Amino acid sequence: MSRATTRPGRPLRGEASPPGDKSITQRAILLGALASGRTRIRGGNPGGDARAALGLVRALGVPARVAPGEWVLRGGSLRESDRILDARNSGTTLRLAVGLLAAQPFLSVLTGDASLRRRPVDRVLDPLRRLGADVAARSGGRLPPVVVQGTRLRGAEVATGIASAQVKSALLLAALQAEGETTVEEPAATRDHTERMLPLFGAPVPREGRRIRVTGPAALRGAEIDVPGDPSAAAFLLAAAALVPRSDILVRDVATNPTRAAFFERAAAMGARIERSDERERCGEPVATLRFRSGDRLRPLSVLPEETPGLIDELPLLAVLAAFAPGESRIAGAGELRVKESDRIAAVTAGLRAIGAEVEEQEDGWIIAGRASLPGGTVDSRGDHRIAMAFLVAGLRARNGVTVLGAESVAISDPDFLPRLRRLAR
Repeated sequence: MSRATTRPGRPLRGEASPPGDKSITQRAILLGALASGRTRIRGGNPGGDARAALGLVRALGVPARVAPGEWVLRGGSLRESDRILDARNSGTTLRLAVGLLAAQPFLSVLTGDASLRRRPVDRVLDPLRRLGADVAARSGGRLPPVVVQGTRLRGAEVATGIASAQVKSALLLAALQAEGETTVEEPAATRDHTERMLPLFGAPVPREGRRIRVTGPAALRGAEIDVPGDPSAAAFLLAAAALVPRSDILVRDVATNPTRAAFFERAAAMGARIERSDERERCGEPVATLRFRSGDRLRPLSVLPEETPGLIDELPLLAVLAAFAPGESRIAGAGELRVKESDRIAAVTAGLRAIGAEVEEQEDGWIIAGRASLPGGTVDSRGDHRIAMAFLVAGLRARNGVTVLGAESVAISDPDFLPRLRRLAR
């Protein structure tokens, strides 16, 4: 287990480019495997989750050439693997791959690392059965490994019981291969990267509010995908700028998809300063250059249950910001964090207490008594990249810095995270 330490120092200044968006990269890989012909992915996320998706489609017989900044896949013909498919730590890869494989004429078994094998899959398997999928999992159908016996699927109307882009995308991947029309309705809006990307592969996806229609079987063709910068990675730069006085960072080519904007809106409401310029579109996604500057003293916040779906990945980081915002902050409705790469509610509670913050753990969130200054300390990331990065950012403000155990986990989504922070602090 490696460790890394960050300490207060100079203001963060200069320009930075975040890695390619992890969610978009994984979807491009899986759709490129299904589509006939060549799919070229430029600027894909270099982290472990995207590599897991690439390894999985290679195991299914998809040729993939990897060069610096560019991956080329030759898709359209999947074949049965002679080994278990390993999604490693990537929940997105495993869950979406179940949808990808549900209509393929062969048997597949999917698993992942110890953390992933504790994360629920019934939320994906149950709605896929509405299309006729033959899927099973251990622990009464709740947990990986997952067995998929590919079969002929039929279109259906499906209302997902949970607001999850992974569930929705798994259904869309299966529906593309099903006979007839499928309608997917989600209880709240979630990330829409799959819907935005499908027209690039030749499959228009009509949307009406939270209802999405797909007509199958769809003949997908290879596409050219230029992946914009990951807003979740940019969020850590914004938090760092908000915590370190006199910081001024320019971050180029960030995806500004409205379904990913909630953290930026909340950080601005807490006092961070954000400016947007050079707005344009890339591969169906809005993109812009963002300028992050520190503001005055941070203000506390309140997050209600209905607001959490759009913030779910950034809530640990938001909790860290709240710890440095004098006053009481409340975050509720975040029970989904219990079944992420770690129990993120418990991990954040332990981490905040370790750096001297006062926090009350709730079943679905936290009550945080923020202070302008905290002493710092040592935090166990529990092998979770979001926890590691959030507390490495906290170390830039904590008086004695923060040491994070398990810092190697940042490579899951952003291998250049620490070097980027250090370059900005020179």
